[in-house]
Amino acid sequence: MTIIEELKPDSTSKETILTIGVFDGVHLGHRHLISELTSRASATKRRAGVITFQNHPASVINPEFKPNFITSVTERVNLLHDTGVDFVTPISFDHEVSRLTAEKFTLILVEILNMSGLIVGPDFHMGKNRDADVSKLAEIGVSQGFEVRVVDQQKTDEFPIRSTAIRNLLSEGDVQSASGMLGRYYSTVGEVMHGLKRGRDLGFPTCNLIPTVGMAIPKDGIYATFANIGNKKYMAATSIGTRPTFDEGGRTIESYILDFDQDIYGQTIKLDFIKHLRDEKAFGTVDDLILQMNKDVEETRNILNALNSTQSS
Repeated sequence: MTIIEELKPDSTSKETILTIGVFDGVHLGHRHLISELTSRASATKRRAGVITFQNHPASVINPEFKPNFITSVTERVNLLHDTGVDFVTPISFDHEVSRLTAEKFTLILVEILNMSGLIVGPDFHMGKNRDADVSKLAEIGVSQGFEVRVVDQQKTDEFPIRSTAIRNLLSEGDVQSASGMLGRYYSTVGEVMHGLKRGRDLGFPTCNLIPTVGMAIPKDGIYATFANIGNKKYMAATSIGTRPTFDEGGRTIESYILDFDQDIYGQTIKLDFIKHLRDEKAFGTVDDLILQMNKDVEETRNILNALNSTQSS
């Protein structure tokens, strides 16, 4: 499907103001930019739209660049819709799109989506070889009849809020800082699969999720998490890793849901990561492992009870 075919469903006679990017994670920086977008659209009676690339443009230019995504395309589109924009258009970035000049790309947006405004961040570039920065885009806007507005980069503790920074934090296990940049708990979604039932044998029956290839997952270790099943939320101690005590290989996500005894095989659950408790390690004996698991569960309960108490007060 060509870019024109992907854009056509959102064609309109009403003027639009757009923003363009991957928007992986839909973090606080993205939300700040989109807030400016919706405010400007409302003030000028235009439609607010987001163009999001389903894949990362850099991976087309450099096939060796394969970033792990914080959010799936479906999650991203849903989160973008939740910001209050009028429409979200996911498009594929392929070699055909990569060869478009900035002038050609914006002209397509003007002709199909009736774009009369473009809101971007200060580091935004567009077009073949990233040939147009915000100054060049402003010049193109004058000739094609759209305005360009630049929104300041958002920071937390003096660090720019970027998807790359969040991926790095997750790789370090710092889910708290990652959540701070996201403006919500970092989460992962998956279907509960049958495992080796190792946890059940140890007295801690777990639900097992297989990490999705291409998605950013926190580093191996034990985490205090909330497990969202249907419309209910449960406390859970979650392990990410390869079960080194038993030398069983493949990386898995296993959650022991506290005070829970239901069959949820085949169901989809969402895990909200609250805090990293410890790194994964191999124990000398199974008894040592069980002793530590009891400590992990108790620490998880204390952390999440304290959090629930703070949020309800």
